[in-house]
Amino acid sequence: MNTDTMPDLHGNNSKLLLKDETQKLIGLSFEVLNEVGHGLNEKIYENSLVVGFKQLRIAFDQQRGFPAYFRGIQVGEFIPDLIAFNAVIVDTKVIERITDHERGQMLNYLRITKLRVGLILNFKHARLEWERVVLQFPSVFICVHLWLNL
Repeated sequence: MNTDTMPDLHGNNSKLLLKDETQKLIGLSFEVLNEVGHGLNEKIYENSLVVGFKQLRIAFDQQRGFPAYFRGIQVGEFIPDLIAFNAVIVDTKVIERITDHERGQMLNYLRITKLRVGLILNFKHARLEWERVVLQFPSVFICVHLWLNL
């Protein structure tokens, strides 16, 4: 049996793009949820993550604008909540559950920013719901992880 083609069911896949960075962000998100609580306004979680970024000395941008173009003409601006490590879009949510709508939004965010990895973090419930979205070229691949137990 060729184990090189077998899926990694134990989380030991060191080939995940920005694996260490996303693990740190998810860990910090658990800390925020445990300390702040669940179901509050999204901005509270965004700002709490910023406090954690500063304390952990994680490079970040908050509310950085990116132009959106149609046929070479700027038609608007996209402003993601957070970009951590200059590489990962972090989108805080307080919704019933993460759906294809949020996944599609994140893919668009990744295309506009020309970044490859995004995290959708849902603070609605007592258990953090999160998904890691990866934009691969030339096609799109969504790598979804749900970690529901604290």
